[in-house]
Amino acid sequence: MDAVRVALLREVLAGTEWPGATRRFAGALRGSVVSYGGGLLLVGTPEYEPWHLAAHLVDEAAWSGTPELSPTLVRHGARASDPAHLAVGLGRVEATRRGETLLVVAPSAPGAPLLERVHDARRAGATVLALGSGDHDLEAMAHEALTVPPDHELGLDTVQHLVSAAAGENTLPPQRGRRRLRDRLSRLADHLTAPPTTRW
Repeated sequence: MDAVRVALLREVLAGTEWPGATRRFAGALRGSVVSYGGGLLLVGTPEYEPWHLAAHLVDEAAWSGTPELSPTLVRHGARASDPAHLAVGLGRVEATRRGETLLVVAPSAPGAPLLERVHDARRAGATVLALGSGDHDLEAMAHEALTVPPDHELGLDTVQHLVSAAAGENTLPPQRGRRRLRDRLSRLADHLTAPPTTRW
């Protein structure tokens, strides 16, 4: 979807919650990758891989001069024989470290194995963002979430277009130092409950 179509879509949606909600979520996304510069990981569920969002974020990263927005697509069924950009498996989520951003796109329940990896990534210090059907467990782990009900007329694909377009806009307010109280408290809780570091 090009910029003209996104603008028309925003015009149609004026007066609804969606233009503001997608811009806020995109602001959190862009703010986390720009502030920390640790890279963006994009993962879906075993049944849904967000290829389309990955492609749009790559385009937005190039057009906006924000290479941090270009994601690494993490796949549930990745094989070593796949091309390099498609061969990144779930082990990459397990290796997530502080400063990285993990964007989970889940149009349905993500399942326990993925939730465990997301939880571990958050404990390791990654910023977790959730876009999808509003799974309670996933949203509880996320620093920022945007819910698109499965039966909503707008649809998850359309919302992904709005988010990716807004993430590439240079008009987004800077996010550094403007984290919500809930986010700061959750980071403090993560820090206090983390296992002690191993001595070396």
